[in-house]
Amino acid sequence: MSARIGTVLVAGSANLDFVVRAARVPAPGETVLGRGLATYPGGKGANQAVACARAGAPTRLLAAFGDDAYAAPIEASLRTAGVDVQALRVADRATGTAFICVSDDGENAITVAPGANAALRAEHLPDLSGVACLLLQLETPLATVEAWAKAARAAGVRVLLNAAPAHVLSPCLLGAVDVLIVNEGELAAITGVHGDLVTALANLQQVPWVIVTLGARGCCARIDGELLHQAAYPVAAIDTTAAGDTFCGTLAAALAAGEGAAAALRRASAASALACTRPGAQSSVPARAEVDALLAGAHARDAQVAPS
Repeated sequence: MSARIGTVLVAGSANLDFVVRAARVPAPGETVLGRGLATYPGGKGANQAVACARAGAPTRLLAAFGDDAYAAPIEASLRTAGVDVQALRVADRATGTAFICVSDDGENAITVAPGANAALRAEHLPDLSGVACLLLQLETPLATVEAWAKAARAAGVRVLLNAAPAHVLSPCLLGAVDVLIVNEGELAAITGVHGDLVTALANLQQVPWVIVTLGARGCCARIDGELLHQAAYPVAAIDTTAAGDTFCGTLAAALAAGEGAAAALRRASAASALACTRPGAQSSVPARAEVDALLAGAHARDAQVAPS
């Protein structure tokens, strides 16, 4: 795997999120009364780019926007975070949107209307000079994601794929990925193995690093054949929206800065935990100083209970 140090290029989706809070997420066929509606800049690509930038990495984002009012708040949020936005303007499609119900225990259910995100094609990938990591997701066309991954691999750029939403992936795409980041459902969709992490990980030997996020149980990873577990940082969660995106963006920033696997997992886990303590997607992503403080506090607590 490339150890190049430099910029993170995120190529992916940008959405405006319409969020309603309710006592619980409705079951199929059920109507639940919510308590209010708010809009937040979102989209997996944009969220992860904000997380990269707030983690301190030079960050670029390739994303598509419609010619409508929904694009403006997303682009403003990205600029404020310090992301260099390389925007594709799509005149005949709306900017992507997501409709999110957040329950009182912080869980969510999300429906995405891709809009302009579906217009991204292989030829839109910008020059990769100076890029250390290319971070991808699956809210853009799968054929495009595969083409981008192969182009980056050929250029010696480390390829990170957050395989969300869940999708069956081709051997060709998996063979171009250096770091695969999934939750348990996404891992099952890729491997066909349910409820057995060790076996599922063993079925992905073609990918050097596979990281599985486990929510409140932390995350586990197979890194070049070695199994690692990172415990979660305990927080009072109010909204888990973008917690996974925060993990992915922070991880990419850490790797682009030359951090090792264990340190990168710690930092990504801490950032993800903090993102659960505030509402919204990009609005919930913590600054690097907040993550540093959480890590320092955890280290101090560990030192206090360490055996003499």
